[in-house]
Amino acid sequence: MATEGRAAILVEPGEPAVVEPIYLDDPGPNEVLIRLAASGVCHTDLTVKNLNGNGMAFPIVLGHEGAGYVERIGEGVTNLQPGDPVVIAYRAPCEQCPACLRGDPRHCYMALRPKPRIHRKANGALCSQVLRCGTFSTHTVVHAKAAIKMPKEMPLDKACLIACGVVTGVGATMNTTPVFAGSRVAVIGCGGVGLSVIQGAKLRHARMIIGVDVNPTKLEWAKKYGATHTVDAGKGDPVAQVRKLTEDGWDGGVEFAFEATGIPKCTEQAVKMLSYNGAATTIGFPAAEDAVTLNLGDMATGVYWNKAALHVCHAGDCLPSYDFPLLAQLYLDGKLELDGMVTQKIDLEQVEDAFHLMETGNVIRSVIEL
Repeated sequence: MATEGRAAILVEPGEPAVVEPIYLDDPGPNEVLIRLAASGVCHTDLTVKNLNGNGMAFPIVLGHEGAGYVERIGEGVTNLQPGDPVVIAYRAPCEQCPACLRGDPRHCYMALRPKPRIHRKANGALCSQVLRCGTFSTHTVVHAKAAIKMPKEMPLDKACLIACGVVTGVGATMNTTPVFAGSRVAVIGCGGVGLSVIQGAKLRHARMIIGVDVNPTKLEWAKKYGATHTVDAGKGDPVAQVRKLTEDGWDGGVEFAFEATGIPKCTEQAVKMLSYNGAATTIGFPAAEDAVTLNLGDMATGVYWNKAALHVCHAGDCLPSYDFPLLAQLYLDGKLELDGMVTQKIDLEQVEDAFHLMETGNVIRSVIEL
């Protein structure tokens, strides 16, 4: 029996998202139908829109930071029951790729995905779902292993943030490039992901956490979420400022630098901020033509002489079945701040307004209440 609902859909390239009636087929084997309660508005959704689908077939249901309740389960689903509160993961390990087969599911090449189940009511067209999720919707269908059960006391308007921005930032410090206690950390870009990196570095007991941004408001956010120092990149070379802050008689620099902007120049800066044998991690979503230039031979900041490493973070290299409940518990224990990361709550019809605010205003996360 089909389920009816509404969703924010990209119907054509270059057009704004519109809210339309949808209907969903019943979940198939190993799939679940989720009734969404909340969805974060992530910059990746705006990127998909701005890149005219980024290779996805239209129409497209936006959204991938979703939390809700299991409404129906498909054949073979044993880990969930109707009524269970869940957060939707977009990278549930496929269990078949080379990484999964060698016992490294955090670096899964692919991800479990549902068959297309969402239709535009207007013409019956099957919809693509951003990152296999499609959470700007009253309902969606995902693979059962991509629906991660939450503690019943976890508020879903906060839990949805775990699905992408928070697990990406915190996971970068725990999984991608594990920060060690007593280290120095620089975080370039203090939006939602960067603030989560800062929180992760604090949880990992870094002794010095430097937030770097050009926006004074975001630098104030950085202090609130755990930065011990800030650098205004609009008032001079941020590399020089970070290295001055960390001068220790050994050329200064940080053991870990995280770039959370998607701007190539910021990746170059992250590498130049490193101390000897340090590691830079790039997190931001790059465009296809983006490239960086890294110096090899400079004695203080060159990749070769400084023995610098460059890592790439995808979704915090998380294992959702483990990391999502961990982050939820950290929130419930008062060790992870999520409440203040919800800048505003909006309706589904306000998605385009949220995109505009993301580009022009000071917002950590807009959360759609469904």
